[in-house]
Amino acid sequence: MKTFSKRALLRASAAPAILGASLIATAAFAQDAPQAADAEAADTIIVTGSLIKNPNLAQSTPVLATTSDEIDLRQSNNAEQLLREIPGVVPSIGSAVNNGNGGASTLDLRGLGSNRNLVLVDGRRMVPYGLGGVFDLNNIPLALVERVDVLTGGASTTYGADAIAGVANFILKKDFSGFEANLSEQLTEQGDGNTFRADVTMGANFDDGRGNAVFSIGYQEVDPVYQGDRSFSSTYLESYLAECTSCQGSGTSTPTRMTLPGVGTRQISADGNSLVPTYQTYNFNPYNIFQTPFKRFNMFGSANYEISDSVKAYTRGMFSKNTVNTIIAPSGAFALAVEIPYSNPYLTDGIRNQFCNANGLTAAQCSAAATAPSMIANPLAGQAGQPDMIANPDYRTFNTTISRRAVEAGPRISEFKTTFFDYALGFQGDIGSHLSWDVGGSYGESEQVQTQKGYTLNSRFQQALLATATEGCLDSSNGCVPVNIFGPTGSITQDMVDYLSADSQITTKTTLAQAHATLSGDFGVTSPLASNPIGFAVGGEYRKYTASIESDLLSQANDLGGAGGAQPNVSGGFDVYEAYGELIAPLIEDRPFAKLLSVGAGVRYSSYSVDAANSPSYDTWTYKFEGSWAPVADVKFRGNYSRAVRAPNVSELFTPVTTGLTNLGTDPCAGSAPLGNANLAAVCIAQGAPASTIGFIEQPSAAQANASSGGNLDIKPETSDSWGVGATFTPTFLPGFNASIDYYNIKVKDAITTPTPGDAIAACFDNITAASATSAACTVIGRAEDGSLNGTATGLYLPLSNLGKLKTDGIDLSLNYKHEFDFATLTLGFNGNWTNSSKFQATPTSLNRDCVGYYSVNCASIQPKFQWSQRTTFTFGDVDLSLLWRHINKVKYEPAQLQADMDAADAINRDSNGVLLPVDQQDCPDYAGADAGGCVVDSQFRKIKSYDYFDLTARAQVSDNVTLTFTVMNMFDKKPPILGGSVGSTSYNSGNTYPSTYDALGRKFAVSAKMKF
Repeated sequence: MKTFSKRALLRASAAPAILGASLIATAAFAQDAPQAADAEAADTIIVTGSLIKNPNLAQSTPVLATTSDEIDLRQSNNAEQLLREIPGVVPSIGSAVNNGNGGASTLDLRGLGSNRNLVLVDGRRMVPYGLGGVFDLNNIPLALVERVDVLTGGASTTYGADAIAGVANFILKKDFSGFEANLSEQLTEQGDGNTFRADVTMGANFDDGRGNAVFSIGYQEVDPVYQGDRSFSSTYLESYLAECTSCQGSGTSTPTRMTLPGVGTRQISADGNSLVPTYQTYNFNPYNIFQTPFKRFNMFGSANYEISDSVKAYTRGMFSKNTVNTIIAPSGAFALAVEIPYSNPYLTDGIRNQFCNANGLTAAQCSAAATAPSMIANPLAGQAGQPDMIANPDYRTFNTTISRRAVEAGPRISEFKTTFFDYALGFQGDIGSHLSWDVGGSYGESEQVQTQKGYTLNSRFQQALLATATEGCLDSSNGCVPVNIFGPTGSITQDMVDYLSADSQITTKTTLAQAHATLSGDFGVTSPLASNPIGFAVGGEYRKYTASIESDLLSQANDLGGAGGAQPNVSGGFDVYEAYGELIAPLIEDRPFAKLLSVGAGVRYSSYSVDAANSPSYDTWTYKFEGSWAPVADVKFRGNYSRAVRAPNVSELFTPVTTGLTNLGTDPCAGSAPLGNANLAAVCIAQGAPASTIGFIEQPSAAQANASSGGNLDIKPETSDSWGVGATFTPTFLPGFNASIDYYNIKVKDAITTPTPGDAIAACFDNITAASATSAACTVIGRAEDGSLNGTATGLYLPLSNLGKLKTDGIDLSLNYKHEFDFATLTLGFNGNWTNSSKFQATPTSLNRDCVGYYSVNCASIQPKFQWSQRTTFTFGDVDLSLLWRHINKVKYEPAQLQADMDAADAINRDSNGVLLPVDQQDCPDYAGADAGGCVVDSQFRKIKSYDYFDLTARAQVSDNVTLTFTVMNMFDKKPPILGGSVGSTSYNSGNTYPSTYDALGRKFAVSAKMKF
């Protein structure tokens, strides 16, 4: 939190709707599509990026494949960790995200948001985990993964809506026969973060090989790693003022902080007898975690059976039960407006006198109120119509806003228990020698029960403070126990904690029913200059989504202290009917200067119907064009263009407008700035700040402000245009070497987005005039009783619309080489990504922000300009020795935000006429230099140098049936960069660093054993 320093005005988190290939060498390679090896492995061929199943037809869309062998070398325990390190993938919600983790792990290709890419299993969608329509990667059974294909660019023609950035397709093992068991254990060098995983897979052929059945079962358990157990994260650092000891933490602290009329916020002194300037904030870091505790039990089964020579039945079932816990610092009263009697039994004389003076009570009135009960005996009792008790005229109360951390209640824990299943059944077969068909369907459900533990209730704090005796409250309902907020840590006793606290529960349910029918093959017709026939696929698809959230009354009422806002009940759904077609035509083959020349095209029509009043509906068309040219066998050039769409999800359509939290470091109305600027003061008052609070408004607590947003049934699908060109090289003069390079360009228009908090602040406060107090951009912001953007404030208004734009482009490079020496086999692999730009504009009047190579609250997770992964493996008979080198290019604090900070600091130093104030009256003196006011990010936190990590793996086949693998991760124990805790968004800037991008756990050891029979 930065409550006690003066900061620049416009520092705000984007965390907008958008925010939401290092796998190489021995087992990862760039490719056009799975080719003959896959064709020989099984009858069912899965070609990522195409509905045409002929592996002999060249695809023109680049696909990066990661095999199970690479997964073994990495000792990956879940799919999110595996994908997170692929160059071009931006770290999203996963095990390294604590505050902001919704109990799931997601994928973010190209930084366009986890809702703009698809995660598939064997080319099919799975039921999402929440209302955002995103699949939870925790449900992927890694033990059965044969390979992972990552395709970049619009793929809506092939897979339908949402595949704007691309797809990640998990191809599972087929026709498995035998028994395989895997055991693995991981532990950090400091002895924490233990990870255990066990999987057993068995399969068999039956009926003379006509059928096959596979069953797998797995269990995984991960222990937390606390930020308090690492020296660099045990104490919260303020990114804007690292040297300020009173700024290092949250203003919701102990002793209690209270607003005093005409004075501002003060803190109860150490002796409890007075209110003094804030001297002790709360260090919340030790409670928070770098690695979320996780338990998973999963089962998978699949079977196929040849009913006849031309018809095969197949089925697949997936089940998992996952438990994810997030752990954050204790609950409490976060800028909570309360009413307190002057006769509260725990209120000390000194503090009482301060409130009496501030509220204009005379000494006699204050003395009388100090002991006054709320009711007294009626001297006329017994007479007709007279009550026994009447209101005491000496009884008085005062209003204040309190910030009290309930450390006595322990940490806040959100336990997410997700039960997931998805079942599929289908039939496929051949019609003659040129055609094949596939008809199938699936149904899946996900239910997540979130139990919030350790939270105190706002309403019970308010009830418990309305007391005039220690024995009971004025309102005795709920077994009320008066609470003592006027003492040091420990003044809230266990009886008080028991009364203040309650668990809350939120249940999220989603379903997905889908059916498809596809006819594919070839026309039996070839180009006169080609040998392979023209391939095609046509078909139709139907999908039905439903999703709902059911919250208990505590969550609906936003009664949990520090829960981030109310969670209303939500229910909605939509369905879509689709028809599609695709062609691949080899035009020239095996000719001079045309070893191959082929073209392809595809189109998909989709009709959506929303389950709402008046049945909103819309239709979309997506299409693609692609081509490949290989002048000789050694070189092939390829290009593609596609139109893709993303339909609004259930959350974007149906969520009512609610108030939650966003990142905002500085409130323009906070501090003394409005005192010297009458126009600014008028705006603050127009937004709901009482006139008496001007000059005393607090900065957002813990750099988080309230914001209101919700769904919109009027939004329509967003569209994207993407294109790419590239080349592959397999030189005959260098056997064992192959390379590929591809440029991609993705633009999204009519993007479904909300304004960033910075946009909302800028729209109102950028150019304050006398008319600003009546401007809609200003009056739409709502403030609390103390004038702040916390507590009961509706905060910033961030409406959902189709006004956004996104754009990204870059280059992927893949190099692979394998050579056999007399003593060993050397395998080299390199995959890298260079991102030229990744721009986001929430509205036409918003800043068109580019976050590549930068970090700030606007840019969420870090997306470096360049990153690569290189693996070197030596194979000595049955022993592999492999080194993985991961590089993350240097990044720096976002220049646009730094300039905005400085511009705002300059504005703070001027009066309403734009005249620079004397230095001794400036809130941000020398902001470009020493910056004693803490108005810009501390210079030591403005850049991160390039980072290199090395993982060493040794693998040995100790017998025909047993393979042992040992890995040292981050073998040089490289510490993460230290940036403070308020330079970025809450989800990704945690523990004074960015733990999703940089390793915060330190050196880690992993060992695993695989047994095959």
